[in-house]
Amino acid sequence: MQAEVDPAGHQDTPTADAVGELGAWEAIHAALLDRTGLVRAVASGRRRGLDQPPYQRLELRYVDLKGQRHLQLTEYDERQAHTRNFVGAEVPEAVGKLLALPYGTWHVETTTETLRLRYTKKGKELLHRQADSREQSTSHDRVKQRVLDPAAPFLIELGISDHQGRVKPSRQAKYKQIEEFCKLLEPALEEAISAGRIATGRPLQVVDLGCGNAYLTLAAHHLLTAAGHDVRTTGVDHNPTARKRNTRVVTALGWQDELRFVDATIQAAELDVRPDVVLALHACDTATDDALARAVQWEAPLVLAAPCCHHDIQKQLKSVTPPAPYSLMTRYGIVRERFADVLTDSLRAAVLRQVGYRVEVVQFVDSQHTPRNLLLRAARTNAPVTPDLESDYAELIAEWQVSPRLAELLLPEVRA
Repeated sequence: MQAEVDPAGHQDTPTADAVGELGAWEAIHAALLDRTGLVRAVASGRRRGLDQPPYQRLELRYVDLKGQRHLQLTEYDERQAHTRNFVGAEVPEAVGKLLALPYGTWHVETTTETLRLRYTKKGKELLHRQADSREQSTSHDRVKQRVLDPAAPFLIELGISDHQGRVKPSRQAKYKQIEEFCKLLEPALEEAISAGRIATGRPLQVVDLGCGNAYLTLAAHHLLTAAGHDVRTTGVDHNPTARKRNTRVVTALGWQDELRFVDATIQAAELDVRPDVVLALHACDTATDDALARAVQWEAPLVLAAPCCHHDIQKQLKSVTPPAPYSLMTRYGIVRERFADVLTDSLRAAVLRQVGYRVEVVQFVDSQHTPRNLLLRAARTNAPVTPDLESDYAELIAEWQVSPRLAELLLPEVRA
C-alpha cells in the first residue's frame, strides 16, 4: 500500500483500517509519519547481535515552526541532548533512517493508542498495541519535556513539588537526582528486555534497597508504569518511621496494590519473587556493597546503584604503604579520599564483572546537585570471566593491600 504525498511534500498517514493490516514495523512507521496524531515516540536499547546505536535514546514529536509542521528529533547521549528538525520531504527520509538504526524497542504514543515494538533474541518483531486517548501538543515554546513531570501527584505527596505542580526551590537538587537516575533507568530496562534478559508478559519486579524516604522508589514506579509496564515495586528499609511515612504516601496515591515496603536490612532482605531490577541510591559506604551483593545473589538481570561515602577503602589506605611511586596520591587527606572513591568503585565494577555482569560506570547527575554522582549500571550476561580480568584484579588489590567488602561477600562463594 502506498501513502500519498501532498503538494507541500507532506506524506499522509494510512487510514486506521489500513494500519491495522500492516506489520509491526510498518505500523510504527505509519505512526511516526502521522503529523496530526503522533504525540511522542521514544527509541532505546540495542537490538541483540547488532552494534550499539549512536545515542542512548531518541525522542520524536511534531512542532510548528514559522507556520510549518516539523518533525523534531532529540538524541540523548550520557551528557546532553541534541535536537534537529525536519520538514516536508525530509520527514519520511529521516523516519526511514531512524527506523533502520539498531534500537531494541520503540515506544510510540499517539492521540488514540500506544504502540510498543521490541525485537526478540532472534530478531523477530513483537508489537503490543493499547487503546489510549491523549492530546497532541505542537508548540515549540512549551515547557521543557522532563522524564518526571513536576506536577506528578507522587512528587506533591513527597513534598518535592508544591500544589501548583512546581518543584520547590529547596528540593531542586533532590528532584534533579531522581530524574537523572530515571533517565538512565528507562533505556537500560528497555535494552535488557530487548536482549531477552527480562521476560515480558508478566509483572515487572523492581526492588529499591535501602529506600529511605522512597523518593527513587516512587519515581521509578511512576516512570515505568507510565511507560506501559505492569510494575510491582518493593522498597526495603529498616527505619520504621520512614516505612510508616512511605506507606501513607503510597496509600494516598492509590498504589498500595502495586507498591509495598518491607522491614529488613539490605543483607537480610527476602523476597517471594526474584527481582528483575534492583536499585540503590546513595546507600552509605559498604551498604552499597551489601545492595550489589544482594542483587547478585538474586541473579537480578539489571542493577543500578549510585554509591555514597567510601569510608571502608579510605580507612584501609591509611594503614598501608602505597606501591611506588604512588605515595604522593595518599599523602594528603583530601586526595587520598578522592582516590579511595575511584579505587572503590573500580574494584566494585571488577567484582561484578567476575560474577557475570557487564558493568558501566557513568556520571548520572551534575556535581552541583550532589558530589556523589557516579552510577554503577550492571546487566547480567553470564559472560565467562577472563584470566586477564582475574589477574588484573588480583594484582590491583595486592599492590594497594586492600580487601573490598563486595569481594568478601561474593568472590569466595564463586571460587568455591
